Amino acid sequence: MPDIGYLIAAVLVAGGITLALRVLPFAILKPLRKSRFVQALGRWMPVGIMLILAVVVLRDEVAQRPDHAWAVAAAALVTVAVHLLGRRRALLSIAAGTASYILLLNLL
Repeated sequence: MPDIGYLIAAVLVAGGITLALRVLPFAILKPLRKSRFVQALGRWMPVGIMLILAVVVLRDEVAQRPDHAWAVAAAALVTVAVHLLGRRRALLSIAAGTASYILLLNLL
């Protein structure tokens, strides 16, 4: 078994590294807020992530149920319409799109 001093030193070093890694983003955050690149990332990254997520989910759903591709397309259109007409409320548009997809699959 290692010496108690060695164990205490290892825990202190690991704790110090963890603390430094947690503090570092906050330390460099202030200068980055003024960066035009970071502002552009903040504006476009959420849209890009949502687009990638939507493409992957829609592709997988169509691949699993090719005979229900029309329901996927209709639900996607409902989601976009509700999002644009509903003052860009994400939860409302996601709920409307999900509900329309479930209804289309079960009722038609």
